[in-house]
Amino acid sequence: MSLASPLKNRRSAAWIVGLVSVLVYANSLGNGFAYDDVHIIVENATIENLGDLPETLMAPYWPVPDGASLGLWRPVTTTLLAVQYALVGENPLLYHVVNVVGHAGVSVLVLFLFAGLMTLPAAFAGSLLFAVHPVHTESVANVIGVAEILSTLLVLGACLLHLKARRPVGWGRAAAMGFLYLLAFGTKESAVTLPGIIFLLDAARGRIGFRELPAYLRETWRVWMSLLVAAVAVLVMRFQILGSVADPQGALGAEILADIPKIWTLGEIWSHYVRLMVFPLDLSADYSPEVIPVSWGWTAVNVTGVVLALGILAGAWVAWRRAPMAEGRVTARTAAFAVVWFLVTISPVSNVLFLTGVLLAERTLYLPSVGIAAGMGWLVVRLAQDRPRGAWVGLVLVMVLASARVWERNPTWRSTPVVFERMIEDYPHSGRSQWVLGDLFFQQGRRSEGLTSYRAAIDLLGPHPKLIAEVGRRMIAAEYYRSAQNLLEYSFRDHPDLSVAPGLIAVIRSEVGDAPGTERWARIALALQPQDAVRHHLLAWALAEQGRWEEAVEARRRAIEQGEGGYWQQWMSLAYLEAWSGDTTSAVQALDSAWTLAVTEGGAVQVDSLFLELGVLPPDERTEEPDGG
Repeated sequence: MSLASPLKNRRSAAWIVGLVSVLVYANSLGNGFAYDDVHIIVENATIENLGDLPETLMAPYWPVPDGASLGLWRPVTTTLLAVQYALVGENPLLYHVVNVVGHAGVSVLVLFLFAGLMTLPAAFAGSLLFAVHPVHTESVANVIGVAEILSTLLVLGACLLHLKARRPVGWGRAAAMGFLYLLAFGTKESAVTLPGIIFLLDAARGRIGFRELPAYLRETWRVWMSLLVAAVAVLVMRFQILGSVADPQGALGAEILADIPKIWTLGEIWSHYVRLMVFPLDLSADYSPEVIPVSWGWTAVNVTGVVLALGILAGAWVAWRRAPMAEGRVTARTAAFAVVWFLVTISPVSNVLFLTGVLLAERTLYLPSVGIAAGMGWLVVRLAQDRPRGAWVGLVLVMVLASARVWERNPTWRSTPVVFERMIEDYPHSGRSQWVLGDLFFQQGRRSEGLTSYRAAIDLLGPHPKLIAEVGRRMIAAEYYRSAQNLLEYSFRDHPDLSVAPGLIAVIRSEVGDAPGTERWARIALALQPQDAVRHHLLAWALAEQGRWEEAVEARRRAIEQGEGGYWQQWMSLAYLEAWSGDTTSAVQALDSAWTLAVTEGGAVQVDSLFLELGVLPPDERTEEPDGG
């Protein structure tokens, strides 16, 4: 049986690959919003109105105080989510349809890219394996994985443009590649590696040594200029919005890697890379310490990881010396191409060049796995040269098993509770699982057990500011004010550049009626995060309690300007403050705004009562003066 028997041409192969991609992820269409989807979409007021989009695009990707500290700015992803929200709101179906169709599109582009680098049967096998690889479930079945899908789609589009380019490359094609790069980089940070991929494509198809380099640059310099302009544009904007080009918080529980040799932990991570690419049976929504422990020395696992990495690199070096890749050719250089593609594209999140926000996440393997799929496609065809029937049957068997694993894994992302349930089942003793258990215990009113789980999470993950903030919020809600403040003050001493801890301490001081304390901590938080509307709200209360009316008016106006203007209570409070400061005219204007927004009966009664106190009729009872003519 010939491996090429089901293929007539690239078009028929593309239809098969696209159909398989859709079918294997069809059951993810029933998913809702899960995990980070909730923060980025459901609770993100900044994407609810397209009129606010220009302002939203000039802010960090994460819509939280100190969002810049996470090092993410993704204006293209934010735009896509805002457009989807404008169309369907919080109905998750369209979001999941976009992900599934997008994955099918990526799989088809993988086929076309591979077809320009090897035989069509190898391209077909590799793209099918990419389409059904279980490591992609987080990217496809979880809504915000659209960033991975769209950025990969754009990167592959640029690669195909370059693959088909004639030498020397003209300005039109180079500019198109630069534009795709700009969009891809604005979708997901891993797309920054596109220049490395372009060079790899050229090197894999020929020889680019020192002697050949000048001629190569003369033929392709327009491409490199376009990519450079796009990269500089995005990096400058990142610096303006985030305050740095690449300086996110370290991974949860792994900030210590900034102070100890990283190679020990990287060895652990590399062993997981190999496992997830080759045998992705055991998947996880979280790879924080305890799943991948931070190592303080050499162990059997990290030594194995280092040995694997060195062995794979050595094999890639040998394979690279074989014949160049080309359309219609089967060559062992494809195996080296697979390894180098993976190394280039994983580099932004590998924690080698700098610490990143994750030790490992399955979603970050979406683009790197394209290279691995090329190697798999080559391997299938190479085996088929000696045993065609066995290679074909083996491919089908792997496809069936991988598809079954994807189908079983997709519902994990149905909702946040389901994600957490699976996380606790898989790794009950991990720091993240103990954190989740603490949340669940508090929701059930089992506060003592919740605190025990939180203490375990902090012991395992360390005093990460995100964890401390979440625990602090839970303790404030349970009225454990003193313990919460002690914990938050400790976090602030450890991270004096972040506003969350002092902002929550301001909440505590307001809850206990301490106006000077509220003012102090609110001002500290606002010095770090001036756009924090809640802290302006607390400051206004604290100043009013101290009789400082004019300052309180200014703070209340700032709260309204920073996003609280849609609440009638804010305008009502402003009206009181304006009245107490002696500015009746401004008080009436504020009260008019409150009257417009107060849609409930109770709210309308309160607003009308203040109108009476000010001696002014509500807007619907006023009559205009007749013209004097």
